[in-house]
Amino acid sequence: MAEAKRLSDSPEIRERWGSFAFTKENETRAKTVIGRYPPGRQQSAVIPLLDLAQRQIGAETSTQGWLPIPVIEYVARYLGMPNIRAYEVATFYTMFNLAPVGRFHVQVCGTTPCMLRGSDDVLAACAAKGLKKGHTTGDGLFTLTEVECLGVCANAPMVQINDDNYEDLTAASMTAILEALAAGKAPKPGPQIKRQTSAPEGGPTTLTAMAKDNHDYRGEWA
Repeated sequence: MAEAKRLSDSPEIRERWGSFAFTKENETRAKTVIGRYPPGRQQSAVIPLLDLAQRQIGAETSTQGWLPIPVIEYVARYLGMPNIRAYEVATFYTMFNLAPVGRFHVQVCGTTPCMLRGSDDVLAACAAKGLKKGHTTGDGLFTLTEVECLGVCANAPMVQINDDNYEDLTAASMTAILEALAAGKAPKPGPQIKRQTSAPEGGPTTLTAMAKDNHDYRGEWA
């Protein structure tokens, strides 16, 4: 696996992000999230607020977003919690990027099911397009990371790119996805073969009427 990025700090980072604040729209979203918790329990909103901050930075930088230390501290102050508690959350969950990433964060699962089903071919396709693990391409489009299990083992191998999963990949389909993203297109997420979600390849083999609608079998079984 690629080495995880660690929290970093510098005068340049402080100067660039020290004045970070939620936009008016995100301020409204933040208050809505906090309102879901009982009074005095606003710190429970730390994960969604860190995500909100990361997405705001992504919008400002035309990337997938990341969390500079001053931004993590802003969220901590916003929720009235010690900075270290927010650091702990940001460093624990891999959904948070601790260093700048490209517009598309390509996270390739390399855990056993994906490895057995061809994740090495997926990584090779990425390498052929100039992606290198732990690095961002020179044009700022792609950052490649190899990650632990993303929970789509039945449709291995798979990658997560920003908020979308792409499954049942081959070197050819991975190449096509990267080329589509680079061209400003939106490739279809999910299985890249003839498969309904995680049903068998070619379609369901049992309860087939439910493939089209929520068919009620109970009357037939009575």
